Amino acid sequence: MKWVTFMADLKDIVYEYAIKNAFSYGKANFGSVLSKVISKVPESKKDMKSLKDVVEEVVNSVNAMSKEDIEKEYSKYSDIFEKEYQEKLEATSKANIKIEGAEKGNVITRFPPEPGGYIHIGNAKQCILSSEISKLYDGKIFLYWDDTNPEKCKEQYISSIKADTAWLGIKFDKEYYASDNIEKIYDYGRKLLMQGDAYVCSCSQEEINQNRRNGIECKDRLRPPEENLKLFENMINGNVDEGKLIVRFKGDMKSENSAMRDPTLFRINKIPHYRQGTKYSVWPTYHMNTPILDSINGITDAIRGKEYEVWDSVDKKLISCLGLRQPRIHYEARLNIEGTITKKRLIREFINKGYIKEWDDPRLVTISALKRRGILPEAIKDFILKFGMSRNDTTVKMDMLLSENRRLLEPIVPHLFFINNPIELHVEGIEAAPNLKLNPNDKQNSVYRSYPKDDKFYISKDSIAKLNKNDVVKLKDFVNIQLTLIDGEKVEAKAIDNKSHFDEIITWTPYKEKIACSVLIPGEIVDKEENYIPDSIKYIEGYAEGYATQLKEGDIVLFEKFGYCRLDKKEDSKLNFILTSN
Repeated sequence: MKWVTFMADLKDIVYEYAIKNAFSYGKANFGSVLSKVISKVPESKKDMKSLKDVVEEVVNSVNAMSKEDIEKEYSKYSDIFEKEYQEKLEATSKANIKIEGAEKGNVITRFPPEPGGYIHIGNAKQCILSSEISKLYDGKIFLYWDDTNPEKCKEQYISSIKADTAWLGIKFDKEYYASDNIEKIYDYGRKLLMQGDAYVCSCSQEEINQNRRNGIECKDRLRPPEENLKLFENMINGNVDEGKLIVRFKGDMKSENSAMRDPTLFRINKIPHYRQGTKYSVWPTYHMNTPILDSINGITDAIRGKEYEVWDSVDKKLISCLGLRQPRIHYEARLNIEGTITKKRLIREFINKGYIKEWDDPRLVTISALKRRGILPEAIKDFILKFGMSRNDTTVKMDMLLSENRRLLEPIVPHLFFINNPIELHVEGIEAAPNLKLNPNDKQNSVYRSYPKDDKFYISKDSIAKLNKNDVVKLKDFVNIQLTLIDGEKVEAKAIDNKSHFDEIITWTPYKEKIACSVLIPGEIVDKEENYIPDSIKYIEGYAEGYATQLKEGDIVLFEKFGYCRLDKKEDSKLNFILTSN
């Protein structure tokens, strides 16, 4: 009887997570729901067959529901899911980083960006973890430019990546370029050809794809090593047109792992290279140059995305054929943030379509975009280290990063007032001039902002929308007032001595000492299917108190009861901010 009751309760839990999964991704996934339930109720594993039957039944039932019904059901459990998310958000323990076999003083990691775009928070995860590993073991970290694709690589991306990694606080011990080592890579290619571990292939791309699908060996596989070497030299000398010949590794065309089915090692590309010009027209693929350069540059530990783990057997076999040392490879899961994109292809597409202007659009999670939005490098590091080294893909809300940022900003940034939807306020009986602390956390009472005595102010219409005549309001950090008149364009009040009772605390700006402001509000740029959301950005206009004119571009402030904002552009008559977070 107890087991029957347990399974009934378990079915309710399965239903909750199936609804959440369907709401988040459009369709409930059996594997995702199953793993979530096992994590929530470990004892459910005692009868995996019954558990799987229940999950399958519920998932099929949920997937038969309409989108409207799923949304309606989700609303019933939203408080439960929000509580779980907040518990995750508040977790502060940092995962331990430990490398099996690593020795103090004998560890070298590397960060291997392709200079084909700006780096994002996923790249930062790889870079920061690599840096932390090197620090933990008193080692070094190298900056390795994987720049063997002439079509994508540009000098502007080199500059941006150097600036972004420096801003993140990463200091590299050495820097080197794949494109500066092409001659070395050619020599290793010659060795593979002469050993019979590689061959020159003349098949069309269609033939290659078909043979790889069907596990059929290319006819060129049987060509003698000397002829392969001669063809390779013709390729290097520029005597072969693009697409006519490639060099392939002899893997295993029957392997269940399709990556092992004779992958490409060299291809012809005659587009001028940003660094080498027209010096080379034969370029190695990642799986030819990177394992070799890792080995000969002394890399002991390399972090790679988990999605590339299928190539592990290729890289190991190639290194073995060349008699080189094999570094330790650590495959890391992806770190995704809801409502944004990291795919360089998609970002370029959005730029070309005019959805965004540049890679630093504050709706993105490129490092330049996060910096422009007002996210501190320390917040990014703390955020990433919360996940540590993990093989489990993680998708989180943006607020998890913003929460780390707010924690760091709150005690150090100026606290000012910003008023949107402003309305004039006239107060009788003002006896003192405003003299306000710049930051309430300042225990030394050392910095104030002061304004001349005046009986006129600006407040937001929104702040008094629910107030009535005779209500007592506190002008934040200044004076209590009693409302005597509220109309569409003007509010009147009188100052009162009673400082203990008030119905509302409202922010304000001086009538004269103010500056016009515009605040850009970034939202989620894509939906769950990565379709662009046109209204993902909006602007709020208003007034900030006059002290804001002393800010410099890049400064971050807390506009009380509004949010943290970064000054993006300063004009003579207007300040343009970006909302960092509410």
